[in-house]
Amino acid sequence: MADQEGGDLVSQLVDSVREISGLPECRNAVRKMYGNLMRRVKLLSPLFEELKDSEQQLDDGDLKGLQALRVAFNLALEVLKSVNDGSKIYQALQIEKTAGKFHAVTTQIEEALSQIRYQRLNLSEEVREQIELVHVQFKRAKGRMDSLDLQLQRDLATVNKGNEPDLETIKRLSEKLHLTTVNDLRRESTAIHNMMSATDGRPEEDCIDMMSFLLKEIKGCVMLGDPEVDIVEGEKSVMRHRSPVIPDDFRCPISLELMKDPVIVSTGQTYERSSIQKWLDAGHKTCPKTQQTLLHTALTPNYVLKSLIALWCDSNGVELPKSNNKPGRSGSECDCTVIGSLLQKLVIGDSDEQRSAAGELRLLAKRNADNRVCIAEAGAIPLLVELLSSRDGRTQEHAVTALLNLSINEANKGIIVSVGAIPEIVDVLKNGSTEARENAAATLFSLSVVDENKVAIGAAGAIPPLIDLLQEGTPRGKKDAATAIFNLCIYQGNKVRAVRAGIVPPLMRLLKDASGGMMDEALAILAILASHLEGKMAIAEADPMEVLVEVIRSGSARNRENGSAVLWSLCAGDIRLLKIVKELGAEEVLKELSENGTDRAKRKAGSVLELLQRIDSVETVVG
Repeated sequence: MADQEGGDLVSQLVDSVREISGLPECRNAVRKMYGNLMRRVKLLSPLFEELKDSEQQLDDGDLKGLQALRVAFNLALEVLKSVNDGSKIYQALQIEKTAGKFHAVTTQIEEALSQIRYQRLNLSEEVREQIELVHVQFKRAKGRMDSLDLQLQRDLATVNKGNEPDLETIKRLSEKLHLTTVNDLRRESTAIHNMMSATDGRPEEDCIDMMSFLLKEIKGCVMLGDPEVDIVEGEKSVMRHRSPVIPDDFRCPISLELMKDPVIVSTGQTYERSSIQKWLDAGHKTCPKTQQTLLHTALTPNYVLKSLIALWCDSNGVELPKSNNKPGRSGSECDCTVIGSLLQKLVIGDSDEQRSAAGELRLLAKRNADNRVCIAEAGAIPLLVELLSSRDGRTQEHAVTALLNLSINEANKGIIVSVGAIPEIVDVLKNGSTEARENAAATLFSLSVVDENKVAIGAAGAIPPLIDLLQEGTPRGKKDAATAIFNLCIYQGNKVRAVRAGIVPPLMRLLKDASGGMMDEALAILAILASHLEGKMAIAEADPMEVLVEVIRSGSARNRENGSAVLWSLCAGDIRLLKIVKELGAEEVLKELSENGTDRAKRKAGSVLELLQRIDSVETVVG
């Protein structure tokens, strides 16, 4: 972008969207409002990316709108961060105030968007339509506040009136507030304590009483499912006055202190994570205890020892050391101990053990969201990326599929990319087995949901092997390739790569093969490519008019819409193609579509009809 002020402003907006997109998942009563705002802000990302890549000048009105957006995004970030920390009970009690904050932020973003005349900006058609759609969403959200969870409100009102809540009410509150495990309750108790002690402006007395009462009731409900919670507290308090001798195996060989986050290095020795990390950061390449050279610097959590330390602390009345890592999960939520042993096999096991461990991690990552977080936190992702270059085909399949399953988690996407996985995944896409290639394509699609990854994946050479899979793959493989190509081509630079890699002829073959089950995907990709000049020229050279008219005549609503979009892109400014459309008798079909199609299809069909009418006018004058 030539204008320095505008360029700096757009870069700041790109960074703001990236920071908002990187916020963790919200697990409290405002989850819906949190998710809606975050999703809408993410959808604005292509606008700023295209402005950043372009060289167009922005006028004062647009700059004013972008500046207002920057202020609104900063406020959004502040609100999003504030509701994701602290007491979940307090957030629920304050939900009406919080809803007001979200509505104020939404209003501010909508008003800022109204100042930007993005219809006049040099944007691709897809981006312009997406931004228009998002703006409509913000307008609707501005017109009405997010609806509150009525059942939650009723249950809180029941408790607030002093009525004795029944077990079902407390169970619902426990689930809706995401206070369902012992660890959840411990964190909530700590959050309430911190909130009361951190500020002089404490919550009102009634609010404190309500929070304490609810925590006690929910704790009782959870204890019904886990009767051993909080046993013999009196005995523990007595034990704390003693000073038991810490077993040597529980002490870090470097700090000689009780370990809180024990990890294993490549020699098999265990250290406190922070201590060994400092050793490695200082440039050491050896194991401090054995002086052996480290084969690699991956740190594998020693969950078995961590569990033994926790048991010893519990039995001896010693307060369990607090780890700097994220709070752990209970065994019912994820299989952390199993995951730790599997990682050891990946690090020091033979090829059979590595294959087996990668296969089990693949299944665990598929099973639930907690496992996906545990596996990533344990440090598995770099080890799985290493296995992508394995000569054992089955190991490679397990590794790429495990990464696919892990990438469902938004934070894991960033880890996978940051450890250099994209070129390795592209290599699997080129040279792997059928299953490995299909899952590599699906992984690239998953990663490409993050806008900056679209650029990196395209630059890594993913598009030619995706086109190969689109032509040669199984039905599932073709679908995986098509969805990945479509998503990648939202970025302008990848449209050029796809066209130059020869994507148009195979897309036309898929479009003409009604029995192949790929018409929807082929048309969607053609529609997005047709908005680029090179794509438009390549499609025009493939004699597409007859099949496009037939799709508009007899296709599904979605295909008629995409078909009319391709037709309009091709015909705009091309009299030769307009005459072909006219010779094919398309006017009647387009008139019908302009009356009965989707909103977008009506616009496109109407635009083509206008072009045809101009041709008629010119021919009449000439005649």
